[in-house]
Amino acid sequence: MLQSPKTVAESRTEMTELALPGDANPLGNILGGRVMHWIDLAAAMAAARHAGQVAVTASMDRVNFLNPIKVGQVVHLVAELTWVGRTSMEVRVEVSSEDLLSGRVQPTSTAFLSFVAVAGDGQPVLVPRLRLISPKEEERFRAAERRQQERLRDRNKPDDPPS
Repeated sequence: MLQSPKTVAESRTEMTELALPGDANPLGNILGGRVMHWIDLAAAMAAARHAGQVAVTASMDRVNFLNPIKVGQVVHLVAELTWVGRTSMEVRVEVSSEDLLSGRVQPTSTAFLSFVAVAGDGQPVLVPRLRLISPKEEERFRAAERRQQERLRDRNKPDDPPS
């Protein structure tokens, strides 16, 4: 039975990490792959909260690295649903860094991820609709619908031949 619609706020996920030396390159910047891992975790929690089911990553696109994260900084991630289909969801994740000594906070990354809710047997299951409350949420939903259409078009394109 399908659950009643849920708001963006009901599944919003905030995650905090400490940037450690083992996460960094020789310049002391946190590796992009580590940031992507944290993004995936935060987004998966938001998707699972919304679905009330396990949610598996279907795609990660539009990962933008805006500023580096340095060793010793605190990393804040905020994940919010932007769109919901029948079994799939899009999650936007915003990442920022905080310098504990100066208190300076700056944006570092943004990303959009798609998830599919699955049952214990791995089959997709229906997810609750998304109840939009603000004009900002409605605008993000419309933009996410366009991205979803692009993903569907790209999925049906043949891969580029090897060069």
